[in-house]
Amino acid sequence: MIDELDVKILRVLQDDARRSCREIAEELDVATGTVYNRIKKMMDKGVIKGYVPLIDPLKLGYDLTTLIMAQAESENLHEAEEALAKLSGVIAVYDITGDFDVAVIARVQDRDSLNELVKKILSIPGVKRTVTNVVFNVVKEDFKVKI
Repeated sequence: MIDELDVKILRVLQDDARRSCREIAEELDVATGTVYNRIKKMMDKGVIKGYVPLIDPLKLGYDLTTLIMAQAESENLHEAEEALAKLSGVIAVYDITGDFDVAVIARVQDRDSLNELVKKILSIPGVKRTVTNVVFNVVKEDFKVKI
């Protein structure tokens, strides 16, 4: 699907997605058109889903990061997950194994916002129970794919 040149391009983009095709081409010693075409092909295939800036949530007032574990009725699980994914502040929803069915990562501004979010989660049809954990310190948060 992708070759070594694609991997090199992806590494450069993960480091700084603002780099131009010309800059990447110079660094990798290939033609600018080659880099452009490779990036376009990887976007068309869904390897590259898009580009987003990494924003410090604290600078925008989102002081709490939470991990919310939820149990859901199996017949409503998919619908519950879809509803969870649409809630404001939710940044990730994972269908998981173990004692809980769903793990939700959310960023909220304060305790009142967290209280409101948990109550919305508990009002979703099929959600039976939640356990909420608040992150004290972020030791590592890196969403780059190791390639």
